[in-house]
Amino acid sequence: MFGERALNFDPEFFAATIIAFVLAITIHEFMHAWSAYQLGDTTAASQGRITLNPVAHFDPLGFIFMVMLALGIGFIAWGRPVPVNINRLKWGKYGYGLTALAGPASNLVIAIIMVLPLRLTDVELTGFSGLLASQIVFLNILLAAFNLVPIPPLDGSKILTALLPDFWYPYLARLEQYGFGILLVVILIGGFTGTGLLFEMYRPVLDLLWDVVIGSADLSGYRR
Repeated sequence: MFGERALNFDPEFFAATIIAFVLAITIHEFMHAWSAYQLGDTTAASQGRITLNPVAHFDPLGFIFMVMLALGIGFIAWGRPVPVNINRLKWGKYGYGLTALAGPASNLVIAIIMVLPLRLTDVELTGFSGLLASQIVFLNILLAAFNLVPIPPLDGSKILTALLPDFWYPYLARLEQYGFGILLVVILIGGFTGTGLLFEMYRPVLDLLWDVVIGSADLSGYRR
């Protein structure tokens, strides 16, 4: 999809993609901060992260990559990570897992809310509003699936930490400090081998969520 768009710049597609990305990432990071606060950790709250103002969750490099993705020449984008102190959370590692899960879960909820009118009525997606709605649905499902990959620094690794026996926590926690480097290595291996390794990691979840959320809804504005 993105590669084709890069060859023929479409301003409406570009604008819809940027808006959808900003919405998805803002709510994703907000939910991490809000859930951490509800579970007793005020770290993110003290930094002003419990807000739906996109500026609070803005990461300069992540935004540049977001623009590249909208132009069809990128492979990843991100917002400013929300700091979470596991030692302040109720239920320890389980609270840590719940806080991590809140991000992708919120993206899934947004996608479902957007699709419900299409599944329950005869509403049709047309024009820019249709394109925007379809991008919001797709990118939220994509963000949810991507973040569930169980490798640092993605939310899936934190959820995995909560599910595994306590024995594994020190080792997995140590990997967190190398999170972005690990993710970059996975991306590079996929690029060098031509396997799209990272995509293959989240593709099964993406396909499952797509089938469950979209079903028979008409999202003709999106070319999958």
